[in-house]
Amino acid sequence: MEPEEASAQEDAGSRLMLRVERPVYDEEFLGTQLLHRKQNSTSFRQKLADKFRCSSERAKAAALSFLPILTWLPSYPVKQYLLSDVISGLSTGVVQLPQGLAYALLAAVPPVYGLYSSFYPVLLYTFFGTSRHVSMGTFAVVSLMIGGAVVREVPDNMVTFPANASNSCSTDEGLSPINARRVQVAVVLTTMVGIIQFVFGLLRFGFVAIYLTEPLVRGFTTAAAVHVVISQLKYLLGVKTARFSGPLSAIYSVKEVFSQIRQTNIPSLLLGLSCTVFLYGIKVLNERFKKNLPVPIPGEIIVVIVSTGVSYGIPLEKYNVSIVGHIPSGLRAPAIPDFSLALNLIPDAFAVAIVGFSMCISLSKTFALKYGYSVDGNQELIALGLCNFLSSFFHTFAITCSMSRSLVQESTGGKTQIAGLLASLMVLLVVLAIGFVFQPLPQTALAAIIIVNLVGMFKQFRDIPPLWRTSKIELAIWLVSFVASVLLGLDYGLLAAVAFAIITVIYRTQSPKSSILGHVTDTGLYYDVNTYEEASEYEGIKIFHSNSSIYFANSDRYVNKLKEKTGVNPEELQAAQEAKRKQKKKENKEKNSSIKICAKHKDETEDATQEVVPQSQEMQEVRNGELEDKHGEPTSEEAVFLEPLSSVHSIILDWTAVNFIDSVGAKAIKQVIKEYASVDVRVVIAGCNRTVLDELNMLQFFSEELSTNVVFPSVHDAVLRCQCSRSPGASSEA
Repeated sequence: MEPEEASAQEDAGSRLMLRVERPVYDEEFLGTQLLHRKQNSTSFRQKLADKFRCSSERAKAAALSFLPILTWLPSYPVKQYLLSDVISGLSTGVVQLPQGLAYALLAAVPPVYGLYSSFYPVLLYTFFGTSRHVSMGTFAVVSLMIGGAVVREVPDNMVTFPANASNSCSTDEGLSPINARRVQVAVVLTTMVGIIQFVFGLLRFGFVAIYLTEPLVRGFTTAAAVHVVISQLKYLLGVKTARFSGPLSAIYSVKEVFSQIRQTNIPSLLLGLSCTVFLYGIKVLNERFKKNLPVPIPGEIIVVIVSTGVSYGIPLEKYNVSIVGHIPSGLRAPAIPDFSLALNLIPDAFAVAIVGFSMCISLSKTFALKYGYSVDGNQELIALGLCNFLSSFFHTFAITCSMSRSLVQESTGGKTQIAGLLASLMVLLVVLAIGFVFQPLPQTALAAIIIVNLVGMFKQFRDIPPLWRTSKIELAIWLVSFVASVLLGLDYGLLAAVAFAIITVIYRTQSPKSSILGHVTDTGLYYDVNTYEEASEYEGIKIFHSNSSIYFANSDRYVNKLKEKTGVNPEELQAAQEAKRKQKKKENKEKNSSIKICAKHKDETEDATQEVVPQSQEMQEVRNGELEDKHGEPTSEEAVFLEPLSSVHSIILDWTAVNFIDSVGAKAIKQVIKEYASVDVRVVIAGCNRTVLDELNMLQFFSEELSTNVVFPSVHDAVLRCQCSRSPGASSEA
C-alpha cells in the first residue's frame, strides 16, 4: 500500500461516523407515538406563591444585586489593588475637574454645577454600579442634550419668570434670573431622567439597549460632537450669539457665529487656539507613549492652571475675555425640584435616559469582556436612575460614563470603583476649599478642552469605508443617524435613527434570501444548488428554503418567491390546463362535424345509385369500431386531466430558519398548499421547530383536510416520503 493511501484511510477512519437507521417520521407519528408532553402539576397559584416566597437566600441575593459593592468590597485585596486605585483615582480626578467645569457650559448652567455633577453621582455609583472601570460624571453628549432643552425652555431673551422661580436657585447666590431658571430646568429634567431609568431597571428593560445598535450610537455621537463643536465656537471666538435648539439649530448657530465673525475677540481666539494646539499635542504624546508613561500627562489640568494664572497676571476681563466667574464655596442644601416645569421635558427626559444608558452599558460591557467579569444591564439602569434622581436634589444635571475619563481610569491601573470614589473626593476638595481659585479661568480654555476631547468621536468617520465594504445597511444606519441628528437635533435625530434601524430590520425580514436546495450525495445534507456544485436536485422534487420567519409583512413575498424559484405556478398551470381542455374540445367538435358531413354524403350516394356494397361482418365491426372511437374521443376529455401538468410532483418547504409565524402567514401557507394540490403537486413542511408547531396548532392550521402528516422533522425525512409516495416501489434510501 502506498503511504499516501494509507494516511488517507487513516484520516478517514479517524473521523466520527454518523449512522442512524430509523423509520421516516412525520409530525403525526411524533405527536402520537414518539413524543409525549410532560404533565405540569404546578398550578398558577403555586407558581405565584413560589415567585413571591421570601427566604434568607433570596433576601441575600436581592441585597447583593441591589448593592453590588457588597459582592467585592469584603474581599477587596488591599495590598494588590489599593495603590493602583489611588493613582488611578487621582489621575481621573485631575481630568474630571476641568471637564466638569467645561461640560456645565454645554448644559447651559454655571460651571460650579458641573462640579456638583462630578461628585454626588460618582459617589453613588460606587455603591450601586456593576462596572469596575467606567468613570461616571459629566459627558459631552448628554450635557449638550440637556443644554438644548434648557435653552429651549429658557431662551436668552426671556425676562419674565413665575413667582416660584427661586424655589431651588436664587439670585442672591450670584446667579442671574436666567441662570437660576436654567438650573431649575436642568435639575427637574435630571430628576425625570433618573425616574425613567430607575423604573426601566425595575421593569427589567435593560434589553432596550439592543435597539441602539453600534453604528447608530457611533453615528449619533459623531453628530453630537458636531453640535458640541458648533456650540463652542462662540466661546473660542469670544463673540456673543444667541443659542438655538430644535431642528436645524446647528445650521442657525453656524450662521449666527459667521454673522458675528467680524466682532471676534482676538485675545480670546489666540488663547483658545494655543490651548487647543497644546492639548492636541499632549493627547498625541499620551497615545504614542502610553506604554512608557506610568500615568498620562494631565493636559487638561495644566491648561486650567496655566490659563488661570495668565488670567490672574493679565486681567483678561479688561480685554472682554469671558471668564468662569463666581464659584461659591461649599455644597448647597438639598431642595425639591420644581415639577411644574416637567410637562414640556418628557420627550427630552426619555431621550437623555436612553442615550445615557446606552453609552454606559456599551462601555461597561467592553471593559467587562476585557477583564473577565459581567455587568447587569438592569442593575446599571437602576444605578444610573438612583445617581441621577438622588443627585438632582443636590442641584446636579444628568450624567453617564465618559469614554475619555474611563480610558484614563483603566489605563492608569484602576481595578475597582474605589478609583472613581477618590476622583469624586478630589472634586469635593475643590468645591469646599479652593473653588475660588478657578474664578478667573477663561471660558475659551474650557472650550478648547471640550473640542480636543471630541477628537476620538470625530475619528468615528473612519467607520464609513469598512461599513461600505461589509454592510451597506449598517452604513445606511450610521449615515441616517448622523445626518438626522445634525439636522433635526439630538432628540428628534435619535428618534429618527431608532425608527430607521427598526425599518431596516423589517426590510431584512420582508426581503429574505431564498434558494432551492439540493442533496449532497451520501451525506443527508442539503445546500443551495446555485452555490455548490455537489448539491443536486431530486427528480420531481423542489426544496424551497427562505431565511426568515413568515408573517404579515413578508407572507406575500414568500409565496411569490416560492412560485418563482420552483418554477411551478398553480395559476399558470390551471390556465394551461383550461386552454388545453378548450383546444381538445374544439378539435373534437371539428372531427364530429366532418364525420357528419361524410355520413350525409354517403347516404345521398346510396340513394342515388341504389347500390348496396356487401361488406363482411368483420370489416363492418372494424369500421364501426373506428367510427365509435372517433365519436368517443370527446368523452376522453378526462385524459387531459390525467396528464401531468408539471414535472414537479412535490415541493418541500424548509422551515429550519423560521422562528415564528402569525395568522396571516399561516393562512398564506394553507392557501398555497391548496393551490398546489389542485394541480397535483404535494407541498410538505420540513424542519419545523416545536415553537412554530405550537403556533400552527393555536392558529388552527391543521384540519381534516390538512393533517400533521405533512410536517416532517427534517428535510431528509420529507424527501424520502415524497419519493416513496410518488413511486411505491422505490427504494427507501436516498
